[in-house]
Amino acid sequence: MSLPKTLAEDVSRNLVMVARLIDEDPEQAYAYSRIALRLASRVAAVREAAGFAAYATQKYSEALAEFRAAKRMTGSVELWPVMADCERGLGRPERAMAMAGEPEVQKLDKAGQVEMRLVAAGARRDMGQLDAAIVTLQSSELASNAVHPWTARLRYAYADALLAAGREDEAREWFGKALEADKDGSTDASDRLAEMDGVEFVDALEEDEDEDGDDNRTDGDEDKDRTPEA
Repeated sequence: MSLPKTLAEDVSRNLVMVARLIDEDPEQAYAYSRIALRLASRVAAVREAAGFAAYATQKYSEALAEFRAAKRMTGSVELWPVMADCERGLGRPERAMAMAGEPEVQKLDKAGQVEMRLVAAGARRDMGQLDAAIVTLQSSELASNAVHPWTARLRYAYADALLAAGREDEAREWFGKALEADKDGSTDASDRLAEMDGVEFVDALEEDEDEDGDDNRTDGDEDKDRTPEA
């Protein structure tokens, strides 16, 4: 609303493309975000979008700078968890842990607090503190049977930490709970469960191609490949 109409439309088109591409083609989304940033660097939404595009392409220093700018413009703390995760990406888990104890965390909504807990647990693992990571994830949100948008990811992170600690039976249980809550496929909990149970998936297309290749072989070829034991 602070921009002239034509400029606002140009900026909004680029932001739409960032949103559309950020999951499937983050590099292209990043390119669109740079255009929007060049056009309207004083708009908080543009700085935030540029931050997420940089974050998606693992440009953590750049992402952190954009998130800080957006925070200064809006006064909102909602980007605090992703800012802390940028610190992890920059190899500074101690800084991420420090941010987890800052007053800003208390101002986050429930989803933001859960996200901060996930980041803090990841920072603990970065520092080799696996048991502390497990304890960090233990919370009323984890114990609750209610399903929220963040429930699957929280349960998955807990299961993954348990597995890393060698607690396989508990990990299997929590991967199962993550799968129950994962309505939109945000995790690969089903694959992790299958892997733990020794299930191997075969690409049917590749199998058909192998069978076709076998059909074209002569009896002599089969004899040549066959070992005495076979």
